[in-house]
Amino acid sequence: MATLMTRLPSAKSRYVLPATPLATPNDASDEEDIDLFGSDDEAESAEVARIKEQRLAEYAAKKSKKPALIAKSSILLDVKPWDDETDMSKLEECVRSVSMDGLLWGQSKLVPVGYGIKKLQIGCVVEDDKVGTDMLEEAITAFEEYVQSVDVAAFNKI
Repeated sequence: MATLMTRLPSAKSRYVLPATPLATPNDASDEEDIDLFGSDDEAESAEVARIKEQRLAEYAAKKSKKPALIAKSSILLDVKPWDDETDMSKLEECVRSVSMDGLLWGQSKLVPVGYGIKKLQIGCVVEDDKVGTDMLEEAITAFEEYVQSVDVAAFNKI
């Protein structure tokens, strides 16, 4: 390969090299011999595909054994009686009698509201797919003799 150097006229003398070297006829034939994107043997690619399929099958089998995650929520309900003469133990008994698939009742306590009236504050854990808050409120307010209203005091995803 031959390169040319030229001198630029200026106060300081500089030498500039050309951006590309001069090509010779033999360089073109060397480039054709090199295969940068060489193809693999077909036997090797078939083996790689077989191993990949085997690993995917093993992963699918492992994944199917794992149980699905069940979405649950913790709900705190405020159940309000009609007046101060309402039997709160009977009210709690009625609320706990509500049973649905995916519903688990928790702790409860009586919280004073005012003028001698107390509300029942009760917690429960529900499976989101099986029990909704609307369904739960409707089931509790069905006890019209004891329950005036039901409010959701707290709702937390577990």
